[in-house]
Amino acid sequence: MVDRYAETAFTNGYEFTQGSGYVLPEYPFVEPPEIKAGTPGHQPIVIVGGGITGLTAACCLARLGVPAVLLDEDNTVGVKGASSRGIVYTQKSLEIFERLGVYDRIAAKGTRWCVGRTFAGHDEVYSFDMSQQAGFNLSSQPAFINIQQFYIEAFLVDRIRELGHVDLRWNNRVTAYSQDENGALLSITTPAGDYQLRADHVIDASGSRSPFRQWVGASVTAKKGDDRWCIADVRFAEHPPQERHTWIEAPFNEDRAVWQHLMGDDVWRIDYQMAPDADPAYVSREDVVRERLARQFGPDTRYEIVWVGPYAYRSECVDQMRHGRLFFIGDSAKVVSPFGARGGNTGVADADNLAWKLAAVLRGRASPALLDSYHHERHEAATQNVQVTNRTARFLRPADGIERVFRKAVISLAKQHLFARSLVNTGRMAVANPYSRSPVCGPGGGKSVQNVSFQWADGSAGSVNQLLDWAAGDLLLLVFGTLTASARERLRALVETAPVRVVQVVADGPAQAREHVRDPQGHLQGACHVFGHAWALVRPDAYVAATGEAVDAGLVQAVAAGLALTEGACA
Repeated sequence: MVDRYAETAFTNGYEFTQGSGYVLPEYPFVEPPEIKAGTPGHQPIVIVGGGITGLTAACCLARLGVPAVLLDEDNTVGVKGASSRGIVYTQKSLEIFERLGVYDRIAAKGTRWCVGRTFAGHDEVYSFDMSQQAGFNLSSQPAFINIQQFYIEAFLVDRIRELGHVDLRWNNRVTAYSQDENGALLSITTPAGDYQLRADHVIDASGSRSPFRQWVGASVTAKKGDDRWCIADVRFAEHPPQERHTWIEAPFNEDRAVWQHLMGDDVWRIDYQMAPDADPAYVSREDVVRERLARQFGPDTRYEIVWVGPYAYRSECVDQMRHGRLFFIGDSAKVVSPFGARGGNTGVADADNLAWKLAAVLRGRASPALLDSYHHERHEAATQNVQVTNRTARFLRPADGIERVFRKAVISLAKQHLFARSLVNTGRMAVANPYSRSPVCGPGGGKSVQNVSFQWADGSAGSVNQLLDWAAGDLLLLVFGTLTASARERLRALVETAPVRVVQVVADGPAQAREHVRDPQGHLQGACHVFGHAWALVRPDAYVAATGEAVDAGLVQAVAAGLALTEGACA
């Protein structure tokens, strides 16, 4: 059996070509106890895949004290050779990472940026400064941090080890899967032999070539792109400006697109668009890459090539993100082109969405029907992200005819007219997708809540994430304004019968509840998308489940719907 385990093949679209490379941590293989026991083990949750999405799911569960096993076919983070991959992490992801306890490590290693400039030829046609945009500057986390994906994965591994509850199993490859009404069964091969695991729920985070799609007969809506790119990760002796620069038509790249980002370790990610029929081996050859860099930065520029890799992309989405006991998350569920950083960031959101629901169901605080809402919410997000990135792809490589005419007109107008600059589509950055069709979100629900600041009762600074930590996986009910005696009595009864934590939020003046915070600037109320005397029911993933004005039966119904319970369970 031992010789059946082989070295892991590449499982993504990147191919390592050349360069000094990155040094990745390696984790020891530990023989699973099931091999010696000779009988299948049992776990409430098994996660397959130790990339950023699977590790985020594992860390979310560990933070909530839910036991799980994570299986990864490799012994490291990233992908050997092609280890850089995702680099831009947006505010919602950073807020999730702060809640998980890894944000400070990411901020210390990564690079913050706010200014983006877009060029057509030698002309700047569009620019933005995220630090000046009100939609981003109230959160405790910045709009973006650039950092190589494998660093975040390593930080998540370290954090999971600190929290406990999750068993990380390296060099464990799943070779077969089946499920029925009693549970799921996974067959696994390792360097020490084969074994089986039974599970109540399985999370597939194995990536874009997931075998689980075939094992459960998942249908996929897909579109293959013909765009070709070549990445160069480069460390310069002297820095370019610490901004994101994008060329729609770069004169130094045969009038094709180019992206330029600074990451951690003073490494710059430069993406060069290639001809559709470009030979990957040729465009990533060292002499060709150096010639390309010389055209952009000058022949006397001193630099080190860290790694180079060609890639192509496709867009696809599974039609159902839940199949019985199996949940698709991250690239297993959908694959998008890289424009706007909507791949890894939406995978992080998938994990955050699913983990609290699994935890609530396993702890008996929600109905099993709550798990169906994972598909409704995250499939809506996935289809939105596929649509947005496909539009960017068409703008960057338009078809002959009307698409090319449109792009030419937009570029020409953007050089002179402000109104046209919003039409320049070099990638719409990932956002916290709204849930407009969720069966567990009531009126006013389905919107993300930023990690804004407020004041605790003693006047010290607090944040939304700290409130969610205090709620410990339960729903968080924020009631804004004064409370009548009858409202306090109804809230007391609600807390006694449902997994809800209640906090009064006052702008100024006295509070009527022991658990209260102060919001003198209205940031917390604005983050919850309510005004005046109102309430907002906030979920553990920092999304609003519902909002309302009166503490009445409508609130009870919102709590019941948010946990997929019958109303009587909260009465």
